[in-house]
Amino acid sequence: MDYFLDAITGAFQLIFTLDSEVVTITLLSLRVAVSATIIAAILGVPLAYIIATREFKGKGVLLTLFNTLMALPTVVVGLFCYSLLSRKGPLGFLDLLFTPSGIILGDVILAFPLIVGLTIAAVHSVDSRARLTAVSLGASPRQASITILAEARFGLMAALFNGFGRVVAEVGSAIMLGGNIRGYTRTITTAIALETSKGEFAFGMALGIVLLAVALSVNLTFRRLQSRMK
Repeated sequence: MDYFLDAITGAFQLIFTLDSEVVTITLLSLRVAVSATIIAAILGVPLAYIIATREFKGKGVLLTLFNTLMALPTVVVGLFCYSLLSRKGPLGFLDLLFTPSGIILGDVILAFPLIVGLTIAAVHSVDSRARLTAVSLGASPRQASITILAEARFGLMAALFNGFGRVVAEVGSAIMLGGNIRGYTRTITTAIALETSKGEFAFGMALGIVLLAVALSVNLTFRRLQSRMK
C-alpha cells in the first residue's frame, strides 16, 4: 500500500511542479493527436457526406468496410505504416519513420475510419426534408450540404472528439512509428510503457493522470458545446 501511495504522491509532485519532461511529452502528444484529428476530419467529413447522401453500387460493402476499420488494431496500423516508411519500403525516401510526422500518419489512419463512420451515421440521422427545404428556398448544392452538416452538428462533433480520443490514447502505432525517442517522439502512452518497464511508477502514474485529465477535458468541452448549441 505504501508503495502505491508513494507513486501517487510522486506523480502529483511531478504534475504540480510542472516537471519539464512531463510538460514536453504532454505537449507533443496533444500536437500529434490534434494534427491527426484535423487531417482525418478534412479528408473524412466530405467523403462521409458523399457516401451518406448518394446511392451507388457497392455502398453497402463500403459501409461495412468502414465499420470494420473503426476497430482497427493500432499495432496493425503501426506494422502497415512501418513497412511503408522503412528504408526498404516504397515511402522510405520520405524519412518519416521515427519522427512526429510518422506518428501523425499512423494516427490519421486510425482516426479516419472512425470519423467517416460516425459522420455517416450523423448525416443519416438528419431529416431528409431538411435538404428538400433548403433546395426549395433556393440553396445551392454547397449551401444545402452545409445545411445538412449543420443539422448533424452534434453527431459531427462526437465523431471529431471520438477521433481525437482514439489517437491520443493509442500506443501500438506510436511506439512502432515514433520509436519513443526522448524529447522528440516520446508521447504520453509510449512514455508510460517505457517508464513502467524501468520501475519509474511515479513518472508513469503522473503521465497516466495527465492522460485522464485530457480525456476528461475533451468530454467536458464536448458537453459544454452541446449545451451551447441547443
